Amino acid sequence: MTAYYNEIDPYAAQWLRNLIDAGHIAPGVVDERSIEDVTPNELAGYTQCHFFAGIGGWPIALRQAEWPDASPVWSGSCPCQPFSAPGRGDGFADSRHLWPAFGWHIKQRRPAIVLGEQVASKDADPWIDLVQADVEAMGYALGAVPFPAAGVGSDQIRDRLYWVAYAEGYRWRQEHPNTGGRITGNGAQGVAPRSVPGRAIEWRIGLDGRRRPIEPGIEPVVDAFPGLLEQLRAYGNAVNVEAARTFIEAVMEAA
Repeated sequence: MTAYYNEIDPYAAQWLRNLIDAGHIAPGVVDERSIEDVTPNELAGYTQCHFFAGIGGWPIALRQAEWPDASPVWSGSCPCQPFSAPGRGDGFADSRHLWPAFGWHIKQRRPAIVLGEQVASKDADPWIDLVQADVEAMGYALGAVPFPAAGVGSDQIRDRLYWVAYAEGYRWRQEHPNTGGRITGNGAQGVAPRSVPGRAIEWRIGLDGRRRPIEPGIEPVVDAFPGLLEQLRAYGNAVNVEAARTFIEAVMEAA
C-alpha cells in the first residue's frame, strides 16, 4: 500500500476503491472518517496522502502527468462551499472550512510537497492568503495560479486556483536526476496521452429555458435513475483532471 485516501462521502469513497481495484490510481487504503478525526501517526508509512480525495482527481492527474506512485506527494482540495458564489458566504465561520485541519496534518507530518486547489474568486482570496501565511510559517514556499478549465480544452469555465507548497530544500530534479526533471516512459501505470482530446458534448434546455452543455449519457435527475444524484454530486465536487495534470506538469518542470 503506497497511498492513503481520505474521503467522507461513502459514494465517492467506493468510487476510489473501484479505481484502486482497476489499477487507475496508486494502490492504497480509503478512510471515510473526517479529516478532523485522523491522527498524524496514522499517516506514517504512506508515500502519498490525498485528502478530500473525491473521485480521485488528483491521483489520476498525477498518474497522467507520469508522477511515479513511489514519489512522495500530498494533495487536498479543501471544500470550496464556504468561499464559492453559490454557497452561504460564511467563509471562515463555515464548519466546512477545513484548511486548519489539513494544515495541521501538514505541520505534523511535513510532506515534501503538497498540491491543492480552491475556487478562484475574490471571496476566496483571504483563504489562499491564510494558506500562504500558514505554510510559509512551517518552512514551505508556496506558489499559486488561477486558470479556467476551458484553458485546457474543457467545455466549461470552472475557474480554479491551483497551488503547490514545497518543503525547504525540496527539488523535483534532485529527486529524479536521471529524467531531466520529468518522468517518461514507464514511470507510472495507465499514463494517458498529453494532448487534450476534443470532447463530445450534448446541449440540453433546462426548466429555466437556458441551454447548457453536458457530457453524453448524463440524464436528468428523476426517480427512474437511482444513484444519479450522488454521481452528479461527485462530478460536481471533482477536480478537473486535465487542469490538475497541466498544473502538475508545470510544477515538475519548474521545481
